[in-house]
Amino acid sequence: MKRPSFRRGGHVLPEALAPEDQAVVDAFRALLAARQNPQPWTPGCNQDAAVRVGPFIERVHPRPGDDHGPDLIAVCLEYPDYPYTPYPDRYTRKGWLRCETAAILGVWNPAYRMLTHAAAGLDLPDDVGMAPALYGVQVEARRKNNRGHILLRLGPYNQARHTDRDVDRLNTHLEGKADTVLPGFTLTVKGALFDVSDHLAYCDPYEADAVALLEAAVGREGALHPASSTGRD
Repeated sequence: MKRPSFRRGGHVLPEALAPEDQAVVDAFRALLAARQNPQPWTPGCNQDAAVRVGPFIERVHPRPGDDHGPDLIAVCLEYPDYPYTPYPDRYTRKGWLRCETAAILGVWNPAYRMLTHAAAGLDLPDDVGMAPALYGVQVEARRKNNRGHILLRLGPYNQARHTDRDVDRLNTHLEGKADTVLPGFTLTVKGALFDVSDHLAYCDPYEADAVALLEAAVGREGALHPASSTGRD
């Protein structure tokens, strides 16, 4: 009786993967490499970063000029293919957010794309774990020679209309006396971007009245620099 013959497995050539399957394998390998050896992100490096949002990883774009803080920076969540793919309408824009630099996994790597909400066909969640970092209000104190400093910072404001409201209130309070409230200085109120890198210098506008905060700041300034009451430049 003729016995069936069997070839050793080592002599059987493996079948080549289809191009689309090979692409998936390559993408997964790139993802593993990126997760195991992420490129470190450092403040001021002017590069998009990767952050964890729940069980997903998302791409964030630091706000230019406001990405130098060692502990906290301002970022916005971006679609993973930005800027080549428009941000879809169904993904709610979150605006500028306050991001702790300790939460940054590293520089954004395209390999992370498969771990995003977009890759899973999901919307961004309502709560992404980062508070808004929108606008602020600042009161400048300047002498006649145009030398001066920022007397008071208020922020962050969750809505731009709240910023406009307090700018109007403070300007109304100073109307006709902006150059006499603090002798030797002229006070100017204006809206500005919230400098999240310097967040400790701000007063929370939602916890106290803006006018009361201004009066307290004027009182402190007068006590610290009594010479300014002479009006000398």
